[in-house]
Amino acid sequence: MSQLSDQYRPDIDGLRAIAVLLVVGFHAFPEAVPGGFIGVDIFFVISGFLITGIIARELGQQHFGLLAFYARRIRRIFPALIVVLGVTLVLGWLWLLPQAYAQLSSDVFASAAFVSNIALWLQSGYFDIESSRKPLLHLWSLGIEEQFYLFWPLILMLAARLRLSLLAVASLIAIASLALNVALIGPDPVATFYLPFTRAWELLAGAALACGWSHIRHTPAASNLRAAAGILLIAIAAGVLDSKNAFPGWWALLPVAGAALMISAPMAWGCRHLLASPAMVRIGLISYPLYLWHWPLLVFSGIIKFAPLTLLERALIVGLSFALAWLTYRFIEIPFRFGRPTRPRIAALCSGMALVALAGGVIVRGDGFDFRLPAEIRDMAAVKTESFKWRFRECLLDLGHETSFADDCVDRNRRPLIMLWGDSTAGALLLGLRKAQETHDFGIAQFTSNSCIPAVNVDISGVPNCRAINDKVLTLARQIQPDIVLLHSTWAGPLDGVAAAVTALKQQTGARIIVLGSVPWWKRGLPNEVLRYFMLHRRLIPERSDRATADPSEARLREKLTPLGAEFISAWETLCNADGCLARIGDTAQDISASDQVHLTEKGSIFLIQSIIGRVLAPHQ
Repeated sequence: MSQLSDQYRPDIDGLRAIAVLLVVGFHAFPEAVPGGFIGVDIFFVISGFLITGIIARELGQQHFGLLAFYARRIRRIFPALIVVLGVTLVLGWLWLLPQAYAQLSSDVFASAAFVSNIALWLQSGYFDIESSRKPLLHLWSLGIEEQFYLFWPLILMLAARLRLSLLAVASLIAIASLALNVALIGPDPVATFYLPFTRAWELLAGAALACGWSHIRHTPAASNLRAAAGILLIAIAAGVLDSKNAFPGWWALLPVAGAALMISAPMAWGCRHLLASPAMVRIGLISYPLYLWHWPLLVFSGIIKFAPLTLLERALIVGLSFALAWLTYRFIEIPFRFGRPTRPRIAALCSGMALVALAGGVIVRGDGFDFRLPAEIRDMAAVKTESFKWRFRECLLDLGHETSFADDCVDRNRRPLIMLWGDSTAGALLLGLRKAQETHDFGIAQFTSNSCIPAVNVDISGVPNCRAINDKVLTLARQIQPDIVLLHSTWAGPLDGVAAAVTALKQQTGARIIVLGSVPWWKRGLPNEVLRYFMLHRRLIPERSDRATADPSEARLREKLTPLGAEFISAWETLCNADGCLARIGDTAQDISASDQVHLTEKGSIFLIQSIIGRVLAPHQ
């Protein structure tokens, strides 16, 4: 190998800077850098090139030591990782519910054991929505690298002993890994993304480059051409790819080839002047701790805020990530990585990593240390939306699957008959209406559909079959001739269609039309507000809270529908007053009033219906 690949090369740090900036950009500003995840692939090529270059050189000089190699990897990887994993456990202790904390601790254990990629493969995919709430999601790549480092030196040692060409060995295994990657990306994309066998070719591309360095033409003209082609491939990948592409697959050839071409061109003008510039080199030097810090900070910031982060907030978090990365590099990495490599120091790092893994395992066995939170806080914050109680997929339709209501959605031969028409928030009223039937004599006809407001002659954006199902509801109304029609929804849609529905119901059924305004909107979800309030004040959220917002369409609903003969009841005025909106109706989990942003719990539904049922049935009493 040429000496150029052995000595310190500032352009490699510059390429590291490009890689980490792409990843940070993708995580913090995905709309601006949709393909930034390819930065990990660039890291893989760099790692394969550098590690193989070191091993090949020492094998050629016949003084390669496997233990010494692993000791160098420990000094490089362990110090910053121990700190970040430890801080992550502390943040989880402060801000996560027990179940989420147990999952995080399981991920800490897997990360400390360098099998994070396997654990995440068994859980879900990298681009899943739920993955965005995993603070250690990004450590899958570290698992792949360490698994590669575990076996690749042994293969190179065997190849050297058998006097095989290291370039041929690296190339053949890389081709086999690439073929496996392409073969599995269709039938099993998650496994292809996470498994080392389907990712090894990216590190081996760098390894082959290191082994074949002497065969490369290192003239300024050739280097400029390769560097230009390399940065073009990386730019295309970053700009064209997004989470919808089948990645890695064939697409990964773009960043891998681009990185290899740029590494192969140290004499190129761009590599000597741009990548080797002081700013790029400095970012490259802190790229590892920056990679470790940025994602947990973004995830925990969203958890602590209980809401999506704004552009400014994400920018500030990226700035904090840079600051912590520099501090980690200066005061943790440098002393351990470049200090004297004593056995006690290596033993201390291994012990520290083992303690972190042990802590993760103990927390998992301890069910996320649920004693951290009072029982009522745990239960309230863990409340789920129980749509199955609203006759889901029978009388509350998922319009992507069902387009007709069950026969028993109508209480036949019971009068007066209240027809409930609306979206899933109307479906949540069923429990309150059923409870009211215990003390009032009336029947229920439930025709509700997810995200589909009660409107006719209009299409609802993003809701398939909504217009067709509403036409069907109007036909059913003509058939059953209800005495009262109760319209309810979030009212996020065209109110002209609602007005048309009111007019048609009046003309075709003669029923009283009652429009129930939107319930309070807990923008972070009421369970999250319960947890947030406890974290800030260390006590249970008050019965009434000012964290809910009103539906801005309520005034327009009144103005538009009451002249048509509809009666209007304000859910906001029923559930809220000057002290705030009703958050709970007691001290247990069953007493919380909403299960998410806008759906009432059983207790909330009963409270609302009991408050208005007299007005609803008044003419018939």
